[in-house]
Amino acid sequence: MPSRGTYTGWRSGWAACQAPPVPAAEITPDGTELGVERRFVPESCPRAVRPGDFVRYHYLGAFPDGTRFDSSYDRGSTFNVFVGKGQLIAGMDQALVGMCVNERRFVKIPPKLAYGSEGVPGVIPPNAVLHFDVLLIDLWNSEDEVQVQTYFKPEKCPRTVQVSDFVRYHYNGTFLDGTLFDSSHNRMRTYDTYVGIGWLIPGMDQGLLGMCVGEKRIITIPPFLAYGEDGDGKEIPGQASLVFDVVLLDLHNPKDGIAIENQLVPESCERRSQTGDFLRYHYNGTLLDGTLFDSSYSRNRTYDTYVGKGYVIAGMDEGLLGVCTGEKRRIIIPPHLGYGEEGRGKIPGSAVLVFDIHVVDFHNPSDSVSITVHHKPSNCTVLSKKGDYLKYHYNASLLDGTLLDSTHSLGKTYNIVLGSGQVVLGMDMGLQDMCVGERRTVVIPPHLGYGEDGVEGEVPGSAVLVFDIELLELVSGLPEGYMFVWNGEVSANLFEEIDQNHDGEVLLEEFSEYIQTQVDTGKGKLAPGFDFEKIVKNMFTNQDRDGNGKVTPEEFKLKDQEAKEEHDEL
Repeated sequence: MPSRGTYTGWRSGWAACQAPPVPAAEITPDGTELGVERRFVPESCPRAVRPGDFVRYHYLGAFPDGTRFDSSYDRGSTFNVFVGKGQLIAGMDQALVGMCVNERRFVKIPPKLAYGSEGVPGVIPPNAVLHFDVLLIDLWNSEDEVQVQTYFKPEKCPRTVQVSDFVRYHYNGTFLDGTLFDSSHNRMRTYDTYVGIGWLIPGMDQGLLGMCVGEKRIITIPPFLAYGEDGDGKEIPGQASLVFDVVLLDLHNPKDGIAIENQLVPESCERRSQTGDFLRYHYNGTLLDGTLFDSSYSRNRTYDTYVGKGYVIAGMDEGLLGVCTGEKRRIIIPPHLGYGEEGRGKIPGSAVLVFDIHVVDFHNPSDSVSITVHHKPSNCTVLSKKGDYLKYHYNASLLDGTLLDSTHSLGKTYNIVLGSGQVVLGMDMGLQDMCVGERRTVVIPPHLGYGEDGVEGEVPGSAVLVFDIELLELVSGLPEGYMFVWNGEVSANLFEEIDQNHDGEVLLEEFSEYIQTQVDTGKGKLAPGFDFEKIVKNMFTNQDRDGNGKVTPEEFKLKDQEAKEEHDEL
């Protein structure tokens, strides 16, 4: 580009958009006046060259016969200069005024506004008319500031970028003419940095302030707030204005703790979680911009863990304290309390995490069975004990109210022998000391219920169980260790009575027939709730000490005759 006594050029890379036709400026045929023809004008021209502006442009310089004498393209660099300060030949100083970035002009400069009667020896002859094909690439002024244009802003903006915040954002970086020089999208990785502490060029430090997560803005930065006269030594030339199209994805401060937003707290909250409790909860895990990275709902299984013991990330350990069963809350966790700078799996490094949780239940390993009596008959003298045969109705649910099972829907009671291991240990405990007609709620922690494994397809692992129970019938059992007792005096000739054929041996058939007769006549009583044949066979086996299928007088003994042996016998 002709300057006073110097030739220099500039670099190009412009993307022209279609613009409406622009009338060409009149060029005088005698070449005595400056001629300017606007060959392309972009649709958008937010700013035009004024005296005092700094410009970067490409050009082709030729004589009227088409002979080229200079080109910035050949040198691979734009011509960079202030306008209206005498750094250019007078004709070019005038011709550049009013140009837009990406505008193309054909300029005809007469000798009196170029190199006059002297020319430039060896390059420009005396009294030469010069033709320049000019494309404006960049434009700024030393009084410019960072320009911010927000073109999308979320409705909710609870927090904006402040000095010393750490941000994660995507960007496309272009020059003022639209040429792309860098993009985080192409690398498929956000740019992560502190703001306002000198980690960025000054213009970007300014341009990011006040942004919301999810906001999109265009930040235009003059070169003296970017890479200055030297550029970055790679893609960005010296004196280049930079345009960044930015979307903010994440924002936190190293001083941040977790943030908790209560979304639903049950009216009744008798107990809140504490350190050492075991929780079952559902969650959706997202990044701050709403990107889902994990969900327990998609696996159709709660996340089960101890709280305050380091089994989960520090922020979640803290956020799960003080919750009620059935509560829904949002826990926002900064990266230093989450997965840190490295991230994990789908979670990028330095990411703020958002967990929307729903607490299904929790318990403590030290918990025992909890019993709440809702109704107790006034005449309540006979209380259930180990060995009693019970008939009762129940509704079984999880702590969050999910119904698991109900005898009412089956139309029949549930029948057990209390303390015999026919139900989970917590239910054996919860049915103790109950009277007929009583209604109670029994809450059973998993270690007294179905444990960590649960019952496949029916009861989740580590689930707290809630039983609403009504006792309908109670048949008193026998003393512990007995399966059969007499209601009166025992015959002194008991073996002989059982040995009906008097052969000195008692077979199982004889033994079974005799016991059945005692029960039928009311002389004896079997333990209620058990199968008759199994009880009798067990009693017979205990008497048949040599296991030959026969009981002899020497083997036969009553319970009180046993010497410190525990057998379910007569």
